[in-house]
Amino acid sequence: MSEAPTTPTAATTSAVLSFRNVSKTFPDGTAALSPVSFDIQPGEFVTVVGPSGCGKSTLLKVASGLIPATSGEIDVDAEDLGYVFQDATLLPWRTVQKNVELFLELHKVDKAKRSTIAAEAIELVGLKGFERHHPKRLSGGMKMRVSLARSLTMKPKVFLFDEPFGALDEITRERLNDEISQLFVREKFGALFITHSVYEAVFLSTRVLVMSSRPGRITAEFKVPFAYPRSPDLRFDPEFARLTGEVSHALRDAHS
Repeated sequence: MSEAPTTPTAATTSAVLSFRNVSKTFPDGTAALSPVSFDIQPGEFVTVVGPSGCGKSTLLKVASGLIPATSGEIDVDAEDLGYVFQDATLLPWRTVQKNVELFLELHKVDKAKRSTIAAEAIELVGLKGFERHHPKRLSGGMKMRVSLARSLTMKPKVFLFDEPFGALDEITRERLNDEISQLFVREKFGALFITHSVYEAVFLSTRVLVMSSRPGRITAEFKVPFAYPRSPDLRFDPEFARLTGEVSHALRDAHS
């Protein structure tokens, strides 16, 4: 049976990412986040769902250090952080291989080593054979795979995913969800994933957090009971449908 929403988990010292009473108000007075507290343990995949404009992406930007929090504390090792944006943010003049090598190059890894590490990441995301292609020759899904491979080269302990598949068609999105799930099992990273899709959230996650309208706060938390690795057929399981329904109901309550 699916589990009822629980009180959001308190931060602990073993977490790879912790938010402790984090709030954000922008200079124009817009309150984006109410105090938010939760943590992500090693090997946890936590997804946040909420209405548009509720502060989900702000949460990730604060976690990554792209913008400062107004109050509260974020505990994360910036050197062990991977970030996959809504846009693949590839350099159009670089090949797939060279785009994937970028972070290693910025960290002064020698040429031979970064080439080997990048090749391994490219194979891991299913792009072997496309190393010499430029971004303009790739589909949207392939571009997101390149973005993911680029972050994988740094072996992060925690990934931040900012609605990376929102612009893709449903079939491509489901395929990439399957691949992310497999990578999660293999690489054992912690993850904070932002999405509008309840189905995507439940399929990928160990926990789903529901965020209210702005200023965003966590209003419900659901533990996802399905074991990994997850089969694509899980989406047709009655228990999956039941849990997505419960999360959707909590999301509607948070939006009202």
